[in-house]
Amino acid sequence: MKKEFAVIGLGRFGGSICRELSKEGMEVLAIDLDEDKVNEYKEIAAHAVIADSTDENVLKELGVRNIDHVIVAIGDNIQASILTALMLKELGIKTITVKAQNDYHEKVLNKIGADHVVHPERDMGKRIAHNIISNNILDYIELSDDHSVVEVKAGSKMGGKTLVDLDIRAHYGCNVVAIKRDRDVIVSPLATEEIEQSDVLIVIGADKDISRFEKNLVVEED
Repeated sequence: MKKEFAVIGLGRFGGSICRELSKEGMEVLAIDLDEDKVNEYKEIAAHAVIADSTDENVLKELGVRNIDHVIVAIGDNIQASILTALMLKELGIKTITVKAQNDYHEKVLNKIGADHVVHPERDMGKRIAHNIISNNILDYIELSDDHSVVEVKAGSKMGGKTLVDLDIRAHYGCNVVAIKRDRDVIVSPLATEEIEQSDVLIVIGADKDISRFEKNLVVEED
């Protein structure tokens, strides 16, 4: 059965989520106070409406309480974001994801019971920082405050060696959970798997361990 989503706030972050969910065939209700933004998403979302999300009666009239997952992506108005999340909680929405502007905002959202709090700018900053440390870092995803997943190009330091030879787990405390090779993905590779220089490794571990792994095995010599 198709899941239903509502996206409240159609700025760059909310708009991007609305587009992607709609592209994946999801039923999306797009909400914003700005008429121009709503008009922009009329052809993209299943429904796009001008509405004040801090008004509980408006949310009820829109049938938001029947929606599986609501994403609150309100821009700079922290008060409106918090009030909206509170209203959604009181309406019994199953899953609420809210964009936080800062740590204080996040604390309040967690207090009122938001299911997921995201910091898109901060998280993107971290990803970009890791990506520019080395040309071999392709992606970086934060799992928690001190654990992450990285995608790295194997490069010359690892090419031609097996996972046994490198012994990444023993030396760095990280685990290679998959290897991307051309169009194939080797999940839970065997210790005897020989790494090709063009492979992409998916590595999981504590940030401090990943950092040592990057410096010693990933970063290519100039």
